[in-house]
Amino acid sequence: MPTTRKTLMFLSSFLTSLGSLIVICSVLGTQAWITSTIAVRDSASNGSIVITYGLFHGESSQELSHGLAEPNKHFAVLGILNNSSQRTLHLVAILLLVLSLFTSLLSSGFTFYNSISNPYQTFLGPTGVYTWNGLSASFVFVTMILFVANVQSNHLSEELSHLLYPAITSKGTTHSYGYSFWLILLVILLNIVTVTIIIFYQKARYQRKQEQRKPMESAPRDGILF
Repeated sequence: MPTTRKTLMFLSSFLTSLGSLIVICSVLGTQAWITSTIAVRDSASNGSIVITYGLFHGESSQELSHGLAEPNKHFAVLGILNNSSQRTLHLVAILLLVLSLFTSLLSSGFTFYNSISNPYQTFLGPTGVYTWNGLSASFVFVTMILFVANVQSNHLSEELSHLLYPAITSKGTTHSYGYSFWLILLVILLNIVTVTIIIFYQKARYQRKQEQRKPMESAPRDGILF
């Protein structure tokens, strides 16, 4: 059976892993990733289009100073992008986030198992916890980079606005990233906290072993032989 210290420390890392899992689910399920305001101007209307979307769904509205605005539109991001470079990068970002969800689930399982058992010398021990948390943090970090690159360099929002309102020409775009996007940083922080807890446990375990060796090293040779 594991010691009380080990149980408490691995249960703490289990809670942070579980928190990471919950946050990733929230990131996947919410659509407040980004709000893009696209200035538009043509012979019939003048104003802007505001698009708020996440990985799967979004909503758009028109804010016109003159002209007749269309009703708000709800759309599926992957459903309207068709076969384009924007769609490919978006799919890769979703895949990486799903992989991060899977590795966080494995981290939760490993940390909980270590709190009730002692698989220390195997991959089920701290090594596995380090591996899954490192992969999870890497996946979500790359997801952030891909999403920003798709929006900024690949003009994802402009493409969506063009597909939603084909007759309107855009004149400039501003972006504001929402809480769903910034929650990714919380996932990385939770991964770091999980690993840090296990590192502290390993250091404490090593120090305890060193202290147990000192009485044997300082004992007289005659006493040891006896």
